[in-house]
Amino acid sequence: MAGDQQAALSSVGLTELVHGIYRANTAQRRERRQLFVDELRIALTVYPYTEETALLAGRIDGEEAAKGTSIPFSDLLIGATALWLGYSVLTSNVRHFKLIPGLNVILL
Repeated sequence: MAGDQQAALSSVGLTELVHGIYRANTAQRRERRQLFVDELRIALTVYPYTEETALLAGRIDGEEAAKGTSIPFSDLLIGATALWLGYSVLTSNVRHFKLIPGLNVILL
């Protein structure tokens, strides 16, 4: 990313990262993951999932479900948060996020 772009983290994305800490299969891996999450929390703003993002996510999910498109729930919440804030999503999971209309997705 260019130096003039902001980065942030959604609270749902933070939940997924913390989940990964506790799934680590060694103490060393768990410690590394914990340090990574701690550093992210210091460096980035963590945006909450709000009433506004809930309304947006519900609309997107309903409209897409009516077309037969199923978006994984956590990706839907992260994407709705990004859309509401005007952010892109940087991810290695392009496939799921590309299902969210209007969301700019950047491959990690």
